[in-house]
Parts: sequence; C-alpha cells; structure tokens
Amino acid sequence: MDQARRKLNRTAIFIILSLLVVVMLFPFVFMALTSFRSYQQYLTGSGFSLDSWNTLFTVIPVFQELLNSTVVTLGAVAIILLVSSTGGFAFAKLGYPGSSVVFLLMLSGMMVPVQSIILPEFVNISHIGWVNQYQGAIIVYAALGAPFATYLMTTYFRSVSTELIEAAVIDGASYWQIFIRVMLPLATPALVTVGVLQFIQIWDDLLIGLLFLQTPEVRTITVGLATLQSSRMVNVPALMAGSLVSALPAIIVYLIFQRHLVRGLTMGMGK
Repeated sequence: MDQARRKLNRTAIFIILSLLVVVMLFPFVFMALTSFRSYQQYLTGSGFSLDSWNTLFTVIPVFQELLNSTVVTLGAVAIILLVSSTGGFAFAKLGYPGSSVVFLLMLSGMMVPVQSIILPEFVNISHIGWVNQYQGAIIVYAALGAPFATYLMTTYFRSVSTELIEAAVIDGASYWQIFIRVMLPLATPALVTVGVLQFIQIWDDLLIGLLFLQTPEVRTITVGLATLQSSRMVNVPALMAGSLVSALPAIIVYLIFQRHLVRGLTMGMGK
C-alpha cells in the first residue's frame, strides 16, 4: 500500500513538473520558431527562412551591442562583488559602534523603488558628463545592486565560524589577510550566487540602459532591441531573433554556474 502510494506521488510530481517545463519552455520555442520566419511567413503561419536574422543584423549592430552589454555587465558585477564581499565581512565579523544602524540604512536602499530615484541619478551622472559613457551605467548598476548583494554576503559570512578568525589572528594574520586567504575561499558559493544573479539582472535590464546609454556606439543589446519597436509596424520575427540573441548569454551563464548557484542558495538557507 505504501509502495503504491509513493509511486502515485512520484507520478503526480512528474506530471506537475512536466507541465511546468512545458509552460516555461514554450516562450523559448515560440521565439526560436518565429525567428526563422520572414514577416509574411509569420503572418501566414507557414514556411521558414533566415530573412528575420538578416534584417536584425542589418538594422542594428548586434555584435557591438553585445560587446557593450558585456563591458557594462561585467564592470558592474565586479564592483558589486568587491563592495558586497568587503562590506559583508565588515558587517558580519568586524563589529564597531553603530554598525547595526549602518547596516539598516544600507538595507533601506533595497526598499526604494528604482523609478523614484532614476531621474536624480540621471541628473547627477549628467553633471559629471558620464551619460552615454560606460562608466555612468556601470556606477548606477553597481549602486542599485550593492545593497542586496551586501545583505547576502553578510548573511553568509555570519554563518562562518568566528573561531577561524580568532585562530588566524592568533597566528598573526591581519584582517585583510584573513579576508583574502580565509573568508573569500569559503565564500565562493555565495560570490558565485551574487555574481550570477546580478549578471542576469543587469544583462536583461532596459530602463537604466535606455536612459544612460542612448547612442548607438554604447547602447546595450536590450536598448538596441527596443529600437526595433519604434516604428509603426513591428517586425515580430526580427524582434524574436534579437530576443533570442539577447537571452542566450544569460542562459549560458546560468547553466555554467548552476551547480554553484544552487549550492550557494541552499548553504545560505541551511545555515
């Protein structure tokens, strides 16, 4: 009886997960099939061709925009990892007067909607001449992503045994040496988790890029795809081809670091 019940439960779980897979993969299948049709074939619903891909690479500089997205995303992620790892270590293990207040103030940055601060950010960045410059978008992305990343790193560092730090101090190691040689290797899963989550979020973002990277020379792939919708008649197959190109890097990064990402999330929950 128990064996039959377990088999029934496994079957039900398999069916539910299969339905979820179909629902999640359907947009990508639709996007891929549509991208290999011309506009007329899309309207008629039959036939396949490479016209939409030719249109995509003719209308927008895809490779340049992919390069721009890579520079902006990797630059912002690098700053976020540096700030969150050092800040998380300080909040978790280097207690000082008022650290709790500073931590709460830092967390309050997570509660502010991006839309409410984006215009003041644009004014500030424009005053220093960083609009339509890589560094302007990188700084904004890093500032928006640092609070949440610092919170995750602080939570992870708090789970690390304090005895390790005390033993390293007794051996004569400085706090910088402890951070680099002891804490960072232990925090690899957390760093990968932060890096992957921030990479996907920044790569797929449109609002910041649309405001701070407007010229064709520096705009990201998501901003470039937005220009395909500026005309009265939207070329859906070309837009699907561009969306597929834009989505692939984030998917590849997730698949490469999937094991580390899951490990980082589960270790944070378990501890």
